[in-house]
Amino acid sequence: MTFIDEAFIHVRAGRGGNGCMAFRHEKFVPRGGPSGGDGGDGGSVWLVGDAARNTLYHLRFTSLFAAERGRHGEGSNRTGRSAGDLAVPVPLGTQVYELESGSDTGSLRGEILADGERLLVAAGGSGGRGNARFATATNQAPRRADPGADGEERRLRLELKLLADVGVVGLPNAGKSTLISAVSAARPKIADYPFTTLVPQLGVVAPGPFAEPFVIADLPGLIAGAAQGAGLGFQFLRHVERCRMLVHLVDLSGSASDSSPEGSAAGDLAIVEGELRAFDPGLLSRPRLVVGSKLDAALPERREDLARAARELGLPYREISAATGAGVRELIADLALGLAASKAKDRAEAAG
Repeated sequence: MTFIDEAFIHVRAGRGGNGCMAFRHEKFVPRGGPSGGDGGDGGSVWLVGDAARNTLYHLRFTSLFAAERGRHGEGSNRTGRSAGDLAVPVPLGTQVYELESGSDTGSLRGEILADGERLLVAAGGSGGRGNARFATATNQAPRRADPGADGEERRLRLELKLLADVGVVGLPNAGKSTLISAVSAARPKIADYPFTTLVPQLGVVAPGPFAEPFVIADLPGLIAGAAQGAGLGFQFLRHVERCRMLVHLVDLSGSASDSSPEGSAAGDLAIVEGELRAFDPGLLSRPRLVVGSKLDAALPERREDLARAARELGLPYREISAATGAGVRELIADLALGLAASKAKDRAEAAG
């Protein structure tokens, strides 16, 4: 399935049913009073979080989502049936922007972060009043009934930012996909050429029987200038914003260093650091871990270079080989501990 992280849709709520103008017609009641019922309310359109979805692909070929209108009121004071609401499922992490005429950006209307969370994007119109509502002591035969109100109609831009505990970042072909496949049941495409991963991949990691599982994201490779839109640019970087912890993966064998002007492990790390800083400096304040990959084919000078660069940045450093499994178990333990500490810090800050 193609990964779709942006979609444009048109939502239209249902119009309310018209009120009815009617009078009682019964035997021996020559002048029956007004008996027109109210119209039913139109259906509203809601976006609903669905944890089973991780793309906006299902919205790609349907641009209009319209709720039903309410039924008209009827005689004998019968109120028209209100229409049911229309629920549109979206993946968790979806941000909703309301578009103005001629604009493709829009203002943020809300976001959906939890399974089953609902966001009203178009309210249904209210039903019109029947003529029975207008009867008074001085106007006992009103000939007035209200039409139903129009439902709201909007153009929306949906943008998906993946919700993951750990995001794995690095240059193309640094071994991110191999790492994801080694620590989880995810099976991303793996090959020995750059940009094998063109879309984010998610995997669930189970650190142990008594530890809480966490979600790890294999994010497409960065290149110099990504923050300005080069390569996969913003399509990649927007997903980093939702990750609680980042793993900087650097190839120790040198096979992924062609995109580094310096041609060194420290240079590879500097490129990723620079692009994250250019996109959002706040990303560098999150818990981060520098990991040297492909330890089974590592060059000694690259190991020394990367370890030194990590120390200079004040970041923890670990080496792994996803192919042989060396260091992988220890890395999972480090990530589990780091996430637990991060969540505990957030809870403490929330408690004041």
